[in-house]
Amino acid sequence: MKQSQSISIRGLATYIPEQYITSQEIADKSGIPQDIIERKMGISRKPIPNSEEHSCEMGVRAARKAISQAGIDPLSIDLVLYIGEEHKEYPVWTAALKLQQEVGAFNAWGFDVALRCCTTIMALKVAKNMMLADESIRTVLLAGGYRNSDLVDYTNPRTRFLFNLSAGGGAIILRKNGSDDGVASIAELLETHVITDGSFSEDVIIPCGGTKQLITQGAVEAGINPFMFDVPDPEAMKVRLEERSMHHFVEAVKKSVASSGYSISDIDYLAILHMKKSAHDYVLKELGLTVDQAVYLHEYGHMGQFDQILSLELGLEQGKIKSGDLVVLVSAGIGYAWGATTIKWR
Repeated sequence: MKQSQSISIRGLATYIPEQYITSQEIADKSGIPQDIIERKMGISRKPIPNSEEHSCEMGVRAARKAISQAGIDPLSIDLVLYIGEEHKEYPVWTAALKLQQEVGAFNAWGFDVALRCCTTIMALKVAKNMMLADESIRTVLLAGGYRNSDLVDYTNPRTRFLFNLSAGGGAIILRKNGSDDGVASIAELLETHVITDGSFSEDVIIPCGGTKQLITQGAVEAGINPFMFDVPDPEAMKVRLEERSMHHFVEAVKKSVASSGYSISDIDYLAILHMKKSAHDYVLKELGLTVDQAVYLHEYGHMGQFDQILSLELGLEQGKIKSGDLVVLVSAGIGYAWGATTIKWR
């Protein structure tokens, strides 16, 4: 009975633009020394999109790769979750439906989910719970794209921590076990734990474009790039975030692993988002892990909610993930949210 009600990962893939911006170019734009960009921010380069690499479009490209890897017919997909960013082709637009159409998942239905860079983690929990609750949902496609690098103003010192934002797409295929479809699984999807803290909800915003500040000529003329990310009170946010963020990272991992029936000493690999090197090293140390049990994404920057999928691909390429390994995906998103998902690699 347990086997018939478990969920497996059947395919995963990323799409990464070929165009990059280097640490030197970021230094030139921001006035921050290249050494600081590389050593403290942990960015040697990062992918940026061209004029054709839109958010949903990059998700479509990643989804096609994942479907091919999984060896499934798109018509067998029951549900499509768009897990990309709200910064996409059009505002007030359901990207999941475009994604469904482009990959040929004509028998599916879909919707968008969003929790900023914690979206993939959250969506895995949502998808698993829906699959276990609804017998008709047996195969789910999670996919989307990210190009929030468009929204970074390198001349605004208040948003320096966002300079690592890059671009790309990612996709995951989930399948309910117990069906005799002959398709091998990559990993078993175990448990997810998410922590949110609404006290940070207005700390990182785009000032214009919402109902509080419409797009007007006056808005364009006021402030520093009103259509880019801004932090109204960076010092206050920094103090509060330093008090809580690292603890929440570790707590999310511990609770995800524990609810999956394991302990942190069982972790073999951590698929962690890109953040400054000192924070990356701190999380590894707190979990008792070594640098060989993760990949630092200094050549990719922060590809939003797709860092975890990218880390899995790189971990496999570098021989850091093996059959039977316990792997934990961990991320965080502005707002603020922290989350972790445990999987058992096969």
